[in-house]
Amino acid sequence: MGRVIIPEIEAILDKEFKVLDHGYVILVDYMGGDESIIQAARVSYGKGTKKLSDDRGLIRYLMRHDHTTPFEMVELKFHCKLPIFVAREWIRHRTANVNEYSLRYSEPEGDFYIPEAGQIGFQSKDNKQGRSLQEVPEELKAKVQRYMKEISEEAFKKYQELNQAGIAREMARMLLPVNLYTRWYWKIDLHNLFHFLRLRIDPRAQYEIRVYAEVMAEITKKIAPLAYEAFEDYKLSSITLSKLEVEALDTVLEGENVDEVCENVGFRKGRELNEFKEKLEILLKKEKKLVS
Repeated sequence: MGRVIIPEIEAILDKEFKVLDHGYVILVDYMGGDESIIQAARVSYGKGTKKLSDDRGLIRYLMRHDHTTPFEMVELKFHCKLPIFVAREWIRHRTANVNEYSLRYSEPEGDFYIPEAGQIGFQSKDNKQGRSLQEVPEELKAKVQRYMKEISEEAFKKYQELNQAGIAREMARMLLPVNLYTRWYWKIDLHNLFHFLRLRIDPRAQYEIRVYAEVMAEITKKIAPLAYEAFEDYKLSSITLSKLEVEALDTVLEGENVDEVCENVGFRKGRELNEFKEKLEILLKKEKKLVS
């Protein structure tokens, strides 16, 4: 089998998909698609005369049973422009090949991320990493935007002043805040991209990285639609229960109080208990639909 060509993807190669106020995602190149996954899984005898339904069934089997290596035969390469603080969170996914714009060699382009008013939130009391749903007064939102804009502009002005005075770029860059935009090329295989997407398109993920993941998810659907369908069904929309949660679920279904059950099986109060309650609520909603 030669190189996989997907006309729908060829039409969007190098197309800029806008993200945030100055960011973007561009698919630069790709290798493979659903056919490549099938070929890798059936390496001993090739595609043969198998029907599309057989291919779909095989991909779903591979996803369901965590046979991940065939998905690694598909690769995507993106060019992204993103705020530095997003990049520092994103880079924690260490399974990609990355080459980033260097402020030692080049001067910053001068774009800074200023959040829209609707994305400005108070610190969550339940989640140390996130924002609460409590509404922020309009005056305070305006102050946040004003401060970010003023500080960004002042930092960039001071950077340029030091740069013009001959100070090394690697020193002058220390003045620049993390809402400055950077750019990079990011190449990853489909298996590891699915892991990235599962974490980053989750509603609990930070908004500023989630919007990038959502754009990449739409592109991925077009490259490997059967694989993405299986990913949605078996990973993205799935619920995983720990050993303790299985034990607690058995007892809850027998009629015991959920809080007492959790103490008996060894749950810690707080996030662990709340996470189980969230899963339990989803499962009970499904059960009610089945009964009705």
